[in-house]
Amino acid sequence: MNGSEDEYQVTIVKYGTRSTVRSDVYLNYPLYHEDDAAIEMDYFFWVARSPQQTVVVDTGFSPRGGKTRNRTLLADIPELFRHFGVDPSASPTVVLTHAHYDHAGNLDLFPSSRVVMAEREFSFWSSRHARRVLFRHSVDDEGLAYLQTVRDEGRLELFSGSTVVAPGIEVIEVGGHTPGQCVVKVPTADGVALLASDAMHYYEEYERDMLFTSVASLVDMYEGFDRIHDMIEAGEVDHLVSGHDPSTLSRFTQASGEYGCLAATIGRLDA
Repeated sequence: MNGSEDEYQVTIVKYGTRSTVRSDVYLNYPLYHEDDAAIEMDYFFWVARSPQQTVVVDTGFSPRGGKTRNRTLLADIPELFRHFGVDPSASPTVVLTHAHYDHAGNLDLFPSSRVVMAEREFSFWSSRHARRVLFRHSVDDEGLAYLQTVRDEGRLELFSGSTVVAPGIEVIEVGGHTPGQCVVKVPTADGVALLASDAMHYYEEYERDMLFTSVASLVDMYEGFDRIHDMIEAGEVDHLVSGHDPSTLSRFTQASGEYGCLAATIGRLDA
């Protein structure tokens, strides 16, 4: 890659946080025979920018969605998007890794954008199982309703397996956490970044084979860990970006500007 349209700067933006305990985060935590303890959880969205285009990966939780769940919103999300180079009026492509409230909560900020998600994910949230308590607590009715509006307007692009949404950017369906959970591979000048989203909430989750408490398929989530491992071993991925780990920003280059403390970057944006 030589500064072409196939090379992006990835910005990891922390927009929210909460404090909880490990037994609330890891499924069947007593099986690990460890004492319970406090743990933090951060909330992110991601932006991939090149001189030619911008791709937004997930849109965070809405103020109402965060408030009803006692999540702390750290800054105004529309302002964060603007600060980190996202102009909704330019209709950037939006990738939804899955439909949970904290990943698809502000989709209406992008009223003219193409929205990409796994067909299995979209179909599930229209099914009878989506109404069951262990699934429904993770979504917002208004978010799902707006997603249907996006489809009715012809802006929803559904896929199975994998798809390329911009030159070099591949969205890969892995399932597990949700039926159509996806990860996103983005080439940068510093190597390929894998935005794992909730296929890997915490680095420890992946490194120690510990499943998150909210999971649609145990086998598929374990398979997702294996797939990430295989991509790293094969040299397909150079940087692994978690979905919620508070250590994430410290692993990469701190962003600049007013909200620099809430973001980190991989690669560079060449003018």
